[in-house]
Amino acid sequence: MFKINDNYLKLPGSYLFSTIGKKVAAYTEAHPEKSIIRLGIGDVTQPLAPAIIDTLHSAVDEMANAETFHGYAPDLGYEFLRSAMAKHDYQARGCDISADEVFISDGAKCDSGNIQEIFSVDNKIAVCDPVYPVYVDTNVMAGRTGTYDAEKETWSDVIYMPCTAATNFAPELPKETPDIIYLCFPNNPTGSTITKSQLQEWVDYANKVGAVIIYDAAYEAYISEEDVPHSIYECEGARTCAIELRSFSKNAGFTGVRLGATIIPKDLKCEEVTLHSLWARRHGTKYNGAPYIVQKAGEAVYSEAGKAQLKEQIAYYMKNAKVIYEGLKNAGYTVSGGVNAPYIWLKTPEGMTSWDFFDYLLENANVVGTPGSGFGPSGEGYFRLTAFGSYKNTVAAIERITAL
Repeated sequence: MFKINDNYLKLPGSYLFSTIGKKVAAYTEAHPEKSIIRLGIGDVTQPLAPAIIDTLHSAVDEMANAETFHGYAPDLGYEFLRSAMAKHDYQARGCDISADEVFISDGAKCDSGNIQEIFSVDNKIAVCDPVYPVYVDTNVMAGRTGTYDAEKETWSDVIYMPCTAATNFAPELPKETPDIIYLCFPNNPTGSTITKSQLQEWVDYANKVGAVIIYDAAYEAYISEEDVPHSIYECEGARTCAIELRSFSKNAGFTGVRLGATIIPKDLKCEEVTLHSLWARRHGTKYNGAPYIVQKAGEAVYSEAGKAQLKEQIAYYMKNAKVIYEGLKNAGYTVSGGVNAPYIWLKTPEGMTSWDFFDYLLENANVVGTPGSGFGPSGEGYFRLTAFGSYKNTVAAIERITAL
């Protein structure tokens, strides 16, 4: 008889945002007259920029003619997009990254979950706590995390790096040596950042102990402060220890279009084997590439018109972040984030757990957020709100919350 991968049975409950969706759906069904404002999931609400729409239309027209039709994309992605990313995201910032080190995909979520496949199950991972759930859950599915402690809500073979108010919601170097380190800055869910010198410490540490850093830079477009790095490759030595994940979802509104990239320098090796070659083999075997029309739209992100329009869009969301941050702070909440990231991290009222506060806001303000405990044990007692709603809804949501 066939057998299943029983590592899936180890996963506690359902995926965080699936649980939230079910709760909201049940409440909406019971109270159809209520107007729900959703500031929970990090999904954008503004339409695609005109430069991107124009390019999409043009690319669709190309697909209607035999002379300009495109089928399967090249394994790594189209050269025009890989070159644009290498030039604008890396070389323009002094990072030594070439086009053939860029692998185009359909999003950073998939890549962050799939990248663990090229590593042995024996590797020990280290994650920030709280953390984006996909990093841990996909390692659970692979059988790399040990046993689950339901009381502590931790895995025996995972190194947790607490990110608390005492550390400005940034991790400290772990006491136990990991093999794979997951970092995300600007951070999801806390909205925190670290300076270039702080990130350099992580690069130096990884090279010293022989670890690899998987660096999620999905929110780099929201950075507003000077000393916050946009890429880990701004740090010396990162080419020999770091993989970087990039997303078009939050910087260009591609959550419904799907486009991302993984950057793997050819200098990153395990003994004599390059991780670049392993990922190329995996990519070519399991993936047929993002659609041509989507990759052309991605190229438009780097056009002069695209850059100008997306700068305005990011400013729109960061205006929302300011509304949330200042509104909650003035109401007496303890808040952080919202400066270099579209997320605001707030402390729940005294005596309320994260899920208590979720239910309280849903029932009394008809506002949806994300319980901090869903991101890890150190997230208990905190709550995440996103700035990706419309400005009108964001203002209304904060008015509802502060009225309580």
